[in-house]
Order: sequence, then C-alpha cells, then structure tokens
Amino acid sequence: MILNMTKIDHWIFDLDNTLYPAENNLFAQVDRRMGEFISREFDLDLDAAKLLQKKYFHTYGTTLRGLMSEHDIAPERFLDYVHDIDFEVLQVDHVLNEAIRKLKGGKVIYTNASREYALRVMDRLGQLGLFSDIFDIKAADYLPKPTPESYHKMVRDLGLDPARSVMVEDIARNLVPASRMGMKTVWLRTDHRWSAADRQAAHIDHTVSDLADWLESQVY
Repeated sequence: MILNMTKIDHWIFDLDNTLYPAENNLFAQVDRRMGEFISREFDLDLDAAKLLQKKYFHTYGTTLRGLMSEHDIAPERFLDYVHDIDFEVLQVDHVLNEAIRKLKGGKVIYTNASREYALRVMDRLGQLGLFSDIFDIKAADYLPKPTPESYHKMVRDLGLDPARSVMVEDIARNLVPASRMGMKTVWLRTDHRWSAADRQAAHIDHTVSDLADWLESQVY
C-alpha cells in the first residue's frame, strides 16, 4: 500500500532491529552486559543477576527503570556500561540508506537507547547525516517506549504533527501509542518473539518484511 506522500511531513524510525537486520542481534550483547552490571553492582552470581534483571524489566518496562526506581542507580553509568559492545557486526546497507535519503520530509530516530549509542550505530551503518535528530531515552526522561508520555514529549520536543507523521518500528506494541496519536504506523516483521506481540491489532497500518524495498515503493 502506498502512502499519500503529500500528507507526510516526518518519518520517525526506531533504531535497533529496524535500521539494521534483527539477525545482527546487538541486543544479545546489551542483555549480557546488563546481567554483568547487576552482578557487579549487587555482588550476585550471574544467574541471580539475570533473575533480578528480568524482574525489573517485567515490572518497570526496562531494567534501567527498575534500577533507578529501587536503587537510585545513575542512568548514565548503567547506559555507558551496557552499551560498551562490539559494533563490528553491523554492515552498511546502501540500498536502505538511499531509500531513506530519498524520502520527502524530515527524518528522526526515536530510541530507548542513548544518543551516544545511537550515533555509534549510525556511524557504523553509514547513516550519519540521514536524520535531523535523535530522541533518546534521556530526552524521554527515561520513560521508555511504549509509555505514552514519552511519545507526547517526543512530538513536542521535535515539533512534529502526529497526523502528518509515519512511525516505523520492529516491535508491534510500540506502535500502539503512535497510532492513538494519529500517526501512520509501519511494523517491520522480525523473527524475534517480542517483536510480534500485538501484531494483529488495528494500530498497524503497514506490515513489511523488507524495509528498504517498502520505502522504495513509497518514493517511486
């Protein structure tokens, strides 16, 4: 399905598993580092640390939010540690980059990660200069997607009109608040189990398997 491009002013892209293939699985490295951080911080073995990590994730939406709420952990220290990973697994996708470049309207990244992490990913992917701004977890006051307040702050801070915006995400449930605000939504299907939750709901306008191919169809 082709979007009415005359009604689109902004494109909002998720970062991880959206602007690079989910098979690269950077999150596996981040996940391991989160367990290590908790293990060192609280002198726990790795198994106990992983249990605590998952408890906070399920209770607060992110492990970081749990650590901040229950232990007053400084978020920058946590993010610096867990994002110290190997980015060499990422490769430039020239076709995707060209498709993004040709899109009419502003292009921004909206991520639950930090700006510093996003810039390192974008640099590795050859995407620096393709996007006008990054709305990261710090800009969101550490309220992660899909917390509705985060989306409202994002559109205010970046000066976006939700009714004239498109949001692209690999996690279907993260598109719920975007749809309720009036955005057009694009779900990029992956093989990860967590990606597909709420995939059949009415808040998904477009479901795609190849982002570059779909974006090119919107350009020509």
